[in-house]
Amino acid sequence: MTALSISAAFDGGNIEVVSLDCAEDIQLRIRPDVGEQFYQWFYYRLVGAQGRDCRMRLLNAAGASYAQGWEDYRAVASYDRQTWFRVPTRYQQGELIIDHCPEQNSVYYAYFAPYSWERHQDRLAAVQQQPGVQVDTLGCSLDGRELDLVHIGNQTGEHGDARLRIWVTARQHPGETMAEWLMEGLIDRLLDTADPVSRALLERAEFYLVPNINPDGSVRGHLRTNAVGVNLNREWQAPSLARSPEVYRVLERMQSTGVDLYLDIHGDETLPYNFVAGCAGNPDFSVRMAELERAFTTELLHVSPDFQDQYGYTANQFGAETLTLASNQVGHRFGCLSLTLELPFKDNAQRPDSRYGWSPQRSQHLGRALLGPILALLDRLR
Repeated sequence: MTALSISAAFDGGNIEVVSLDCAEDIQLRIRPDVGEQFYQWFYYRLVGAQGRDCRMRLLNAAGASYAQGWEDYRAVASYDRQTWFRVPTRYQQGELIIDHCPEQNSVYYAYFAPYSWERHQDRLAAVQQQPGVQVDTLGCSLDGRELDLVHIGNQTGEHGDARLRIWVTARQHPGETMAEWLMEGLIDRLLDTADPVSRALLERAEFYLVPNINPDGSVRGHLRTNAVGVNLNREWQAPSLARSPEVYRVLERMQSTGVDLYLDIHGDETLPYNFVAGCAGNPDFSVRMAELERAFTTELLHVSPDFQDQYGYTANQFGAETLTLASNQVGHRFGCLSLTLELPFKDNAQRPDSRYGWSPQRSQHLGRALLGPILALLDRLR
């Protein structure tokens, strides 16, 4: 019988092997982010288990950042790292237990479908071949990776300085890979020259897109932090080049361009829904902004049955931290419509998919759908 082997020595990999004596009792631990404060993301390869009933026990699941997120959760698996399907998973006595009999000798398991740094680079190289697209770098991360910006739109177009500036960022929390899958769908639709919505948008607006604002955490296999253990989505009030150059450089460019609409894309570990969080907790939140938030939500409900507005965060959930969050700080600083969009790690409970759960493909579709409400609100953003 082939010996079992488990590895996470690749882009985004995360696991520690405790015991690999038999397939029926594989014991593992999730490696925490730098700083030991956060962990939940896992991604590893199992070799040698074809046709064997495997039981994989993640022993430290109870101490994860969002242990409540394990309830009704199912891990994803893939043989080719292209198609990710859900496998039987249960949370029992403080352990996350994955039961699976692989059909092939090499199989990958992850918290959600990974989005690799290599795919990120390939996508940038492809999109910059399209007319009206410029790929730029805002600077470097602490590990020396470039912080990429995709600019779509003709700055010298008919409307000149009157063109609206739309900013979208993703993966402040690197384990929330569905955010970059969403960005892929959004970019694809923006570059579809036959799509009347994208054509109408690019006649009047420019898009500044940061598909992965935390490349170091992504490659290191972190859940929430960058190379030095900093949660970027608590750095927006006073970022620094020493702790959070990723946020510092994005805000620096925002100051030079201005912002008329900002969307920050995330994933939520516990809620099985797609939802937005607005800026109602901001000290300067206005009636006009409340109306714009309601209008955006209404328009997105019209174009995407995968979106809902019944479940989400409370207005003052983050308390004293409110203005350290990206969407709140950007809304406060630029006086613009600014929203956080959350996608599920589990599934959309309103429209569940028993085989795939919430998936990269569904994330891409939601990204495409975002162009509808953006176009509907263009005349009201300034």
